[in-house]
Amino acid sequence: MTSEAFLDAIKARRSYYGISNEAVISDEKIVELVHEAVKHTPSSFNSQSARVAVLLGENHNKLWDIATNTLRAIVPADQFEATEQKMSSFKSGYGTVLFFEDKKVVDGLMANYPSYAQNFPIWSQQSSGMHQLVVWTALEKEGFGASLQHYNPLIDEEVKSTWSLPDSWQLIAQMPFGKPTAEPGEKTFQPIDERVKVFK
Repeated sequence: MTSEAFLDAIKARRSYYGISNEAVISDEKIVELVHEAVKHTPSSFNSQSARVAVLLGENHNKLWDIATNTLRAIVPADQFEATEQKMSSFKSGYGTVLFFEDKKVVDGLMANYPSYAQNFPIWSQQSSGMHQLVVWTALEKEGFGASLQHYNPLIDEEVKSTWSLPDSWQLIAQMPFGKPTAEPGEKTFQPIDERVKVFK
């Protein structure tokens, strides 16, 4: 792949909120894509602290039922309709990728390398962000639309309980995906010369 092809994929990645549960590629291909992303995305000290759960079918639906019920308990009833519509839009997709960081790994690095201790939680989040971008872009290259959501920590404990995940897995983000049913909104950009400085 040329750098131009890589950057074209990055440019094409957008937030899609209109998605359906129609399959674009096989479940096996989705899992393979996530495996490759998790295996090859970098992490500080090659710590490989990223953890991912791929929810398909009824497991995907269950996640957004959990989020809906959790939010119903805290959002005022007269304001809940918009929230419920948003949850329904995510549930209407094909699947969800959950991104975690394993605190046991991060805590171990902090103990073993005390000079860098304060940086490891930051580097962990940076690595998670890279995993999210790689999976997001790869899903869209295959024809899915996706968005990135953050209903943690509200849903953390029920998610770990429902899918019997280790307590050390810290939920970072949720990525619902599906076949696009609507185009994303127009994206605007700040002047690039104000954001990038070149010295030579």
